[in-house]
Amino acid sequence: MTRQTSLQELARRLEAGETSSRRLVEDALARIADPAGEGARCFITVDADGALVEAWRQDGLRRTGQHASPWAGIPFSVKDLFDLAGQVTTAGSILLRGEAPALADAPAIAALKARGLVVLGRTNMTEFAYSGVGLNSHYGTPLSSHDRATGRIPGGSTSGGAVAVADGMGALTIGTDTGGSCRIPAAYNGLVGFKPTAHRVNRAGAYPLSRSLDSIGPIAADVSGCAIADAIMAGDWDGAVAERPARGLRLAMLTTTVLQDMDDAVAADFEIAVERLREAGAAVVPVEFAAAALHPRLAFGGSIGAYEAFAHHQRLLTLHERQYDPRVATRLWLAKAITASDHASHLEGRAGMMAAFNQLMAGFDAMILPTTPIVPPPLAALASDEGYARANSLSLRNTSLGNFLDACAISLPMQAAGCAPTGFMLMAPGGSDLSLFAVARAVERIVGRRDGALT
Repeated sequence: MTRQTSLQELARRLEAGETSSRRLVEDALARIADPAGEGARCFITVDADGALVEAWRQDGLRRTGQHASPWAGIPFSVKDLFDLAGQVTTAGSILLRGEAPALADAPAIAALKARGLVVLGRTNMTEFAYSGVGLNSHYGTPLSSHDRATGRIPGGSTSGGAVAVADGMGALTIGTDTGGSCRIPAAYNGLVGFKPTAHRVNRAGAYPLSRSLDSIGPIAADVSGCAIADAIMAGDWDGAVAERPARGLRLAMLTTTVLQDMDDAVAADFEIAVERLREAGAAVVPVEFAAAALHPRLAFGGSIGAYEAFAHHQRLLTLHERQYDPRVATRLWLAKAITASDHASHLEGRAGMMAAFNQLMAGFDAMILPTTPIVPPPLAALASDEGYARANSLSLRNTSLGNFLDACAISLPMQAAGCAPTGFMLMAPGGSDLSLFAVARAVERIVGRRDGALT
C-alpha cells in the first residue's frame, strides 16, 4: 500500500489480484514498526497477530468469492475511545487502564469489520478528546506529515489516526468529531475528514465527551473514501457519491469571524480555491451569519461541550486529577463556572441559531470556509500555556461552529503539492449528508491537491 491510496484503488487492486489483504496489512505493520517513523506515537496498541490472521481469512474468502464487500481486506485504524471486544478503552488516558475490557465492538466499528475491513490497532489521541491540537503527555505526540524536520502538531483530537493515514499505516481511520476532531487533523495532514449529522452514526461504545455535540466520522485520502466508511457505519446508503458538476453549484462563503486571523498560506489558498470554483461555473456568494456574529462566544466558544465534558469528568477529576494531562484538567475545571441554568439557556440559543442557519442556507448547496485559519504550528510554539491556548482556540474556531449547528461538514485539502497543508471546509444543514458528499466530490476535483493526485 502506497501512502494515501484511495479505498477504491485498493479495492480494484484486490479484485484484480494485484495485491492481497495480507500484503496490505504487512506493509502497514512495517510502517508502524519503522523506528524512523511515527508509528510508535500514532498507535497506543497494535494488534499485529489479530490483523494478520484476519487478513489471511479475508484473502481466503475473496479467493472463493465469499468476501463481504469490495473493501474486504483493507486495513484501518480505530481511535482509542472506541470499544473493541476484549480490549480496554483508554481514551488516550492512563486513568482508564485498569478498567474492564469491552464486551463487544462499538457498533460503528462492528459494521466496518462485518464488511471485511481489518483493524490494525488503537490510535493515539488527545486525552479524553479534549483539545484540537493533538498533544498527548502520556503517549507522546505524533508529528504532522508536513515538515517533520521542524516538528508540527498533528491536530486533534484524532491525531494518531490522521497521521497514520497520511503515512500509509492503513487506508482509513475512524474518529470522533465534537468540535472538529476529524476535520482539524485532516486539514493538518493533507487529508479528507468528515463530520456527519451527529445522531446519524450510532455512538454507542464510544467514550463520550459531549452528548449534544459528539459525532463519529472517518478520515481518508479522498471524499469517496469517507463516503464509503460513512455509508457502512450509518447503514442508510451504499456510499456511491452522486455525480454533480461544479457548474451551477451555489456556495455561501461565510464572512462572519471565520476569515479573521488567517495565516498567509491559508488566506492565499482559500482565495485561489474560491477563484477556481468561480472559473468552473460555481456561484460563490459572500454571506454573514448574523446570529453567530451577535453571539460569538456561544456559537464558537464551546460552552455546551465544556459543560457536558465537565459533568462527565467532575468525579474523576476530583479523585484523580494528578493522572490527567494538566492542560486537559485545567480546561475541564474552567467549565465548573457554567451553571445548569446557563447550559439550558445555551441549548435554547443553539436551537434558535440552528433554525437561523437552516434559513440562511435555503437555496445554497453548501457553505464554504477555511477549515482552520492557521497551518499546523510547530510543537515548540505550544510550549507555553499561552501558545497552547492560542493554537487550540484557532484550531477549533471554525470547525466548532459546525458541531454547534449540528451541521454535516467535510474538510478537503486545498494546498499545492509540497506546501503547508490547508483545509477547505464545506458545511450544510443537518440531514444533508449525502448531498454534501456530492457537492464535496465536485469541489474536490477543483480545489484538491492542485499539483498532485491520489495513487
